[in-house]
Amino acid sequence: MTEERLTRRLVIRLSFVVVGMFAFGFALVPIYDVMCQAFGINGKTAGAYEAGLQTTDESRQVRVQFLATNSAEMVWEFGPQADEVVVHPGDSTQMLFVAYNPTDKPMTAQAIPSVAPSKAAAYFHKTECFCFTQQVLQPGERVEMPVRFIVDRDLPADVRHLTLAYTLFDVTASKPPVAQVTLTRASQ
Repeated sequence: MTEERLTRRLVIRLSFVVVGMFAFGFALVPIYDVMCQAFGINGKTAGAYEAGLQTTDESRQVRVQFLATNSAEMVWEFGPQADEVVVHPGDSTQMLFVAYNPTDKPMTAQAIPSVAPSKAAAYFHKTECFCFTQQVLQPGERVEMPVRFIVDRDLPADVRHLTLAYTLFDVTASKPPVAQVTLTRASQ
């Protein structure tokens, strides 16, 4: 084979690889959703919910477990005040999470929630949550952050245990805390 033919063949193969990678990038989201559903992980909580529309189902109890983890670069101490609560579907319940910034600089964090099993996520409604906004803590500051939720009365009867998990991410680089921005401007 001539060198020109070999080069053309290589270019065609590499073009197929590029097209394949591009197609795979578009397929990642549906593949991820299917995998999460198949393995019962990473349930996204239900959307907007109006409290007070449901009555309490006193005949059922659901155990809600709380987990809190930090991403690799996050140094805050972060966790729930209790490991779990037992609730009646339809009841509004609150849990406090505590965050502490042990560093000597202001930091901004974002919490990402997940509910397991994933089939129950559509029946878990957060009416108030620290995860709706980014949290800014000053050096040495400790704060209690509430999450108020309702487990829907329509939760499938076979689900008697839910896990609400949060992962806390340091987003200081993408959104500097107000105090840090103020100090930077003042020093100029």
